[in-house]
Amino acid sequence: MNVSAMIKLSVSMALFGSIGFFTIQTGLPAIELVFVRCICATLFLGGIWLATGGHKTEPWEKKEVIRTLICGVFIVLNWVFLFKAFEEMSISIAISIYNLAPIFVLILGSIFLKEKMTVQSLLATVTCFIGSIFIIGLNNFLSLTDFMQSGFIWALLSALFYALTMLTSKTIKNFSAYALTFTQTTVGIVLLLPLVDFTLFNGLTTTNWLYILGTGFIHTGFVYYLFFDSIRNLSTIVVSVLVFVDPVVAILLDMLLLDFMPTLLQTFGILLIFGGISYTLYTPKQKNKLLTEE
Repeated sequence: MNVSAMIKLSVSMALFGSIGFFTIQTGLPAIELVFVRCICATLFLGGIWLATGGHKTEPWEKKEVIRTLICGVFIVLNWVFLFKAFEEMSISIAISIYNLAPIFVLILGSIFLKEKMTVQSLLATVTCFIGSIFIIGLNNFLSLTDFMQSGFIWALLSALFYALTMLTSKTIKNFSAYALTFTQTTVGIVLLLPLVDFTLFNGLTTTNWLYILGTGFIHTGFVYYLFFDSIRNLSTIVVSVLVFVDPVVAILLDMLLLDFMPTLLQTFGILLIFGGISYTLYTPKQKNKLLTEE
């Protein structure tokens, strides 16, 4: 087991767990905030990459470049949808749904990699779905308008694109973490530039900018360097387990700093989601190649 990679991923997930708190302090909506994050990360990682001379030794293979660009699209959409979810619901609820990503890994593996879903996987999927309904609230599923305004769709889409990011990044073996993240954040700048409303930056306070730069340089540049540098050296099952550090930190901060207190039904829903995911990851009979291969 690669202990160094495990530590890097754990640190990145712990830091990422605070992003919800930072996000709501920035004063910016999702698209504009992700745009600034991409600029900060590109400058941060690009500067280190150039200073160390790493750009001169990168193996610019066509397949790797294409996969990196695709992964860049996935990760930018993941960020936008997650921040949209933060705008509509509490951080704890959004993060709980966001961490359905391992379940999506199973589903996507069965669809695109033609891997058979076991009874355990199906049971875990149903359990997580029921948990999602509980934490959103049964009333929000009775009206289409309430359902769309609940933020559930945004959180679910963020989980889907997080899973796609995980799957795609596992296929990129030769790029350095600098090249990988630099390329992806550059993709983000290009994709979001036509959509940014620059008037929204007027009137931001110094505090707003500190949180904005924090999400850019720390949560994007530093965190994603650690994430992509570690994920390629760990099995998918280890990655799926360690990402639980993220929601634990997020929920604790939400409760301690933002006074969030889940209802009994929401608490049950959160437990169902994490119980379903844990059951998928730890069941001895689980034979899903996608979650066990190194």
